[in-house]
Amino acid sequence: MKSEDVPLVGLTGGMGAGKSTALAALERLGAAVLSTDAVVHELYGGEHLREAVVARWGEEVAPGGTVDRSAVAERVFAHDEERAWLEGVLWPMVGERVGAWLTEVRARRPAPRAAVIEVPLLFEAGMEGFYDATVAVIADEQVRRERAASRGHALEDARTARQLSQEEKARRATFAVRNDGSEEQLTAQLSAMLEKLGG
Repeated sequence: MKSEDVPLVGLTGGMGAGKSTALAALERLGAAVLSTDAVVHELYGGEHLREAVVARWGEEVAPGGTVDRSAVAERVFAHDEERAWLEGVLWPMVGERVGAWLTEVRARRPAPRAAVIEVPLLFEAGMEGFYDATVAVIADEQVRRERAASRGHALEDARTARQLSQEEKARRATFAVRNDGSEEQLTAQLSAMLEKLGG
């Protein structure tokens, strides 16, 4: 496979579905992977984004010079205008990082089986057209609740209200994989997906 032909895959799923577990499995299977959440986390540690959020909301969102993401979340999740402002600042920065990563991935020898980017709000943001294929990670509702609770989240918060149902994500995706069984079962589904993509 020519490296410029590496399939570009967008991975998404609801809170607690196991997107990070799927991403790690795909990396073990020979895909290059990137988490936009990890990119955002890195950007929050940088000067440019820190200065922007402090200018918008004051020093209390960055005590000691470090952005408090929960303080930012409090301001944006319940207020459309504030969320739109933050997304307007953040998304171009994320897009720049993703573009640079993709250029580097396509230059790799040997080429990876696929380039997979985890994007929690992929369909909600209307980004599916950017990818050659999309995959939705889904799991039983009770399993998702338990996973979310173990990380100190509740499924019925403002974040989930913004998200499509996992059934709708699965319907829109090129592939849907279940992640409420064993990790081996998940890996087998993802391996079959990579085979279908020609990777």
